[in-house]
Amino acid sequence: MPRLPLPILLSFNGGYVDTVGFVALAGLFTAHVTGNFVTLGASIALGTGGALSKLLALPVFCVIIMLVRLLSQWLERSRKPVMTVLLWLKLILFAIAATFAQIHGPFDDGSSLAAFAVGMILVSAMAIQNAFHRVHLSKMPPTTLMTGTTTQIMLDLADLIGGMAQGDLKPVKERLKRMSASVVAFALGCAAAAVAFLLSRTWCFAVPVALVALSLFAAVRPPEKASTAAPADTAHTE
Repeated sequence: MPRLPLPILLSFNGGYVDTVGFVALAGLFTAHVTGNFVTLGASIALGTGGALSKLLALPVFCVIIMLVRLLSQWLERSRKPVMTVLLWLKLILFAIAATFAQIHGPFDDGSSLAAFAVGMILVSAMAIQNAFHRVHLSKMPPTTLMTGTTTQIMLDLADLIGGMAQGDLKPVKERLKRMSASVVAFALGCAAAAVAFLLSRTWCFAVPVALVALSLFAAVRPPEKASTAAPADTAHTE
């Protein structure tokens, strides 16, 4: 049975969830949470709403990352399947958000309690994805931040075109392939979210549930053992 590309699914999901959060929740970034500093300033200046969600997105994100780390350590000591448990947690959070959106959406008021609740649930789910990737898929390009990845792609292309890439070019070309696939998947996720939002402002929240369900069936190449250090050929910072 062919392997499903888990990093590609996660990149697609990263683009999708960030876009859905932005268009459906008054400009809230759910995956790239530092972007909320900009949209928070815009909310204050323009009165567009959702200021509380944007203000608390980063603290919530940070707390969830720490909790995921502690949970992962406990699961490892207990010899439990860390990756599977984290994916299930993410699926449950997305399912809760989708159900909540069906009951209380669409979210015309970004400052409403319902919009805030869905936003923080999505931020929590994407915090799990970020921690999951950083620890268990550290050799693959980031699935939520594309600026660093795009920069590395352009640097590698320039080196290849200018003849600056020396020695064995295979690693450079493989890195280009991985990073380009990640950027394309993320962009497709953004486009899919825009279409889904136009089709339904509430059902668009259900797509990540299906994406994480697919992720659970993906054959994962990296081992369960955690690795805290990221190799130099990946771009983890925006």
